[in-house]
Amino acid sequence: MSVSITKAQDHSDDQLRVIAVFAHPDDGDVKMGGTAALMAEHGHAVKFLSLTNGDAGHHEEGGGALAKRRRAEAKEAAKRFGIDEYKVLDNHDGELMPELHIRNQVIREIREWNADVVIGLRPNDYHPDHRYAGILMQDAAYMVVVPNVAPDTPPLKKNPVFLYMNDRFEKPNPFSHDIVVGIDKVIDKKVNALDAHESQMYEWLPWVSGDLDQVPEGEKERKEWLGKRWTSRELSQEQQQGLEKWYGSDKANSFDYAESFEVCEYGHQPSDEELKTIFPMLGGNK
Repeated sequence: MSVSITKAQDHSDDQLRVIAVFAHPDDGDVKMGGTAALMAEHGHAVKFLSLTNGDAGHHEEGGGALAKRRRAEAKEAAKRFGIDEYKVLDNHDGELMPELHIRNQVIREIREWNADVVIGLRPNDYHPDHRYAGILMQDAAYMVVVPNVAPDTPPLKKNPVFLYMNDRFEKPNPFSHDIVVGIDKVIDKKVNALDAHESQMYEWLPWVSGDLDQVPEGEKERKEWLGKRWTSRELSQEQQQGLEKWYGSDKANSFDYAESFEVCEYGHQPSDEELKTIFPMLGGNK
């Protein structure tokens, strides 16, 4: 695999280093878990970073006990995805703000990972933690190369490529499906990793949506229920067009599941050839 055109940093090997930054343990899993699994299969070093510990995300549990449970769930999900690391910072769920000390946490994490690619949330979202996680990622862009910012951690030599994960919010501006990845090959792996987040997939999220009573009791039955719940959405017209761009019409029509990404204007602006190095699964069957 050639990585010379995309590698922003100097590494001792040819691995491309990717870090995904989001608000809660399970955000990245839902939005880009299939792509992360494919990246790992292609040899990229992939890290998930949750900026909060998830200690408010439940209707019966909370605080330190819930944070400990969710950290364990994230660790198990990382194993199932096959990614390198899943780190959960100890900031409170529901209280994330775009403050300087948290921005510096993000800057340090990106630098310590020696990231070539940073993937985060857009600051368009229903949840304030999601919005502010997006702002924090944006604010870290460029600053990761400034030596006098967070000077206790050596700066990156070049600004990475920054990307956004998909969302469905239209205002103030809709999501742009710049890269669309077909994930059918790893959809079972994604569902299996989501299954590791028991507190969310089988308790909190069904409670919020009012269908907790529909969650089956048996492990096999509830995983089947989870798969149907998270794979029932049809591809949008924009996703279908993106698949056709990157895979060609014939291959694009074979996909039932996809994940999309938008290029952030604040980082290095990649060419299509560079994007194919970041996403080596594009256009192929692997």
